[in-house]
Amino acid sequence: MEYQNIQKLKMFTLDTIPDLDVVVLGALELFEKEPLPKLNMNLYKRPLVVGSGNAEATGRIIFDDTDAVFASESNFESKLKHIPDIDGVVLISASGGKHAPIIAKRANELGKRVTLVTNNSDAPAKEFVKNESVFVFPKNREPYTYNTSTYMGMILGKTQEDPKSIQQFIQERIGALSFPDFSRYNKYFLIVPTRFFGIIRMLEVKFIELFGREIARDVETSEYMKHAVTVVPSNELFVSFGEENIMWGDPGRRLHIPLPENADYGAMMAIGYYVIGQIQKKHPPYFKKNIVAYTEEASRIFGGAIHPIVE
Repeated sequence: MEYQNIQKLKMFTLDTIPDLDVVVLGALELFEKEPLPKLNMNLYKRPLVVGSGNAEATGRIIFDDTDAVFASESNFESKLKHIPDIDGVVLISASGGKHAPIIAKRANELGKRVTLVTNNSDAPAKEFVKNESVFVFPKNREPYTYNTSTYMGMILGKTQEDPKSIQQFIQERIGALSFPDFSRYNKYFLIVPTRFFGIIRMLEVKFIELFGREIARDVETSEYMKHAVTVVPSNELFVSFGEENIMWGDPGRRLHIPLPENADYGAMMAIGYYVIGQIQKKHPPYFKKNIVAYTEEASRIFGGAIHPIVE
């Protein structure tokens, strides 16, 4: 079988960085052919699940139905010190670098066993983790920060959704939609079904990474929309997923995106990212123009080489 989007990801350069939709389809192709590790959710009774940015959001999705405590690099140590029944740490990090080794080392010092969920078989954090507690998920070559195959694989490892079915739905249903002219809008309000509360941060972060403050965005559940989030009207496009929006925004500024029947978080993430990719195509290439300079600065901040293309 020819995996066209994976081939694009293998070949792109800094001059041909793909949009997010290509990376989504490439991730789904990858998971059609690569087995995903199965996470043991019963290893701990009350784990501390730690991650940064979208890794933290991924952890909240994977452990949503457990008695887990959640933290980022900013507050993990406080959680470990003040919640005595935490019996282990699950560290989620695509690279297993940056803050991950610091977190793993400190958890060990505080007497907590660490499980590492990563995409890097050479993750620096492995130094502080027993081999049987390291789960390495497959990933594609992607632009830095896209982190699509990385966290999608972890989520699918939990939900056990069929990536081929998700890809077919995107190509046959989402690809056939008549999208509005996204270039007309620099403000977007994304509405997700209440059961997908955990995806909010992931969609917000993706907007921030791709558009910075050039494009405004809000993301809320359909239930939370009943609160005071639309007091001040704005010329924004309301994009609803799964549940059609018949209430919020001018009827001429509404877009409905269907979800598969019985969709879980893997489908929600893939379709949400795919739609953001369509928005990306219709706006100036903010990300592509700035990623090299950003990774140079990030390398100085973290004290190690961070590249604009993650191999």
